[in-house]
Amino acid sequence: MHYREVDASREFLLRLETGADWRTEIEEFAALEEIDAAWFQAMGAVRDAEVWFYDQEDKEYRSVTFDEPLEVAACVGNVSYLDGERFAHTHAVLSRPSGQALAGHLNAATVFAGEVYLRAFEDGLEREHHEPTDLDLWL
Repeated sequence: MHYREVDASREFLLRLETGADWRTEIEEFAALEEIDAAWFQAMGAVRDAEVWFYDQEDKEYRSVTFDEPLEVAACVGNVSYLDGERFAHTHAVLSRPSGQALAGHLNAATVFAGEVYLRAFEDGLEREHHEPTDLDLWL
């Protein structure tokens, strides 16, 4: 098990811009406020989405694109550094009008409306390659 104690330094509420990319908005906000590590929760709606699922056997992401309006029923993630840039690792549960849920790593989505609670930490997080999973995890 890998863990660390974190001290929260600041908290923010964000309203994402309609038409922007969901994850990019969070990354740009983190850069603007010089946030090197954070945890966030969000909700809202998107016009489309690209969701990734990590195949643990093949050790690669599978992408699924949804070109339709979806509710963001739940969204959680963290901000850290990946390859020298801020990265918003984002997971979401999206729903169709029927109530059918879609979930996974939210790689991209066009914002219709988005509200985010973000809690910044004093010490940064850096992602590095983790050999057993072949993922970039914070250490």
